[in-house]
Amino acid sequence: MMSVTKIVAALSMTIGYALAFNGDLTYYQPGLGSCGEQSSSSDHIVALAPAQFTSDPNACGKTIQITYNGKTTTAKVVDKCMGCNDDSIDVSTAVFTELADLSAGRVQVEWDYAS
Repeated sequence: MMSVTKIVAALSMTIGYALAFNGDLTYYQPGLGSCGEQSSSSDHIVALAPAQFTSDPNACGKTIQITYNGKTTTAKVVDKCMGCNDDSIDVSTAVFTELADLSAGRVQVEWDYAS
């Protein structure tokens, strides 16, 4: 049985309208991601929660837009964040520092797939 999050995400991608997600933003040290791409902390990359990653078979390579405290940046999907809740994301330090100070560790953001 599919979760409501997976169904809504799949529908939004199918019919082409934006659906914003709200979740935690954390950062990690990238390496070889689930999409088979090697990344570093200076790359603008994101790991999606399993619910988001598996709901879109074409998630790899998509760009998301992330907003926090009036600041917005983008990141490319290259990995799956096994420790993330449904709408939370994990990003490289390059992405995190564009939005917040690393000492924050975890902040609430809004994000969506870029058009």
